Amino acid sequence: MEERAPEDVTIEIMKMKDLDDVMEIEQRCFTTPWSRYAFTCELKDNQFSHYIIAKVDGKTVGYGGMWIVLNEAHVTNVGVLPEYRGEGIGELIMRSLMAIAKKHGADKMTLEVRKSNYVAQNLYSKLGFEPRGIRRGYYIDNKEDAVIMWLDLI
Repeated sequence: MEERAPEDVTIEIMKMKDLDDVMEIEQRCFTTPWSRYAFTCELKDNQFSHYIIAKVDGKTVGYGGMWIVLNEAHVTNVGVLPEYRGEGIGELIMRSLMAIAKKHGADKMTLEVRKSNYVAQNLYSKLGFEPRGIRRGYYIDNKEDAVIMWLDLI
């Protein structure tokens, strides 16, 4: 697949009206998807959360979110519909989250990624994230370890 030109993809702040599309992405991307209630709480009640969606031709094809607490941004989740992967959309979502984090005063960013998810790890490494630890048995579906990755935003 060819990478989509950034001008073909729009990034928007996630709103409640986007939840049907986000839930479809969540169901198709993850073995233990978040619930609609979890996303509702993130959007309505969590003062630290920041969520975005990626659209192609008006269709929501990906999303990403993070919490910003003091000077640290913690990526909570990133998902792209399988048929849109490999087109640079995940990278655009991550770069957008990084820009939002910087704008809100974060100087560090962290995330967890499945130890077996080499595609995501390669993307995060390309963006400057470095592995700095392991969370043993982090994923509840199969007790897989998570690689903890960090990025200095300065």
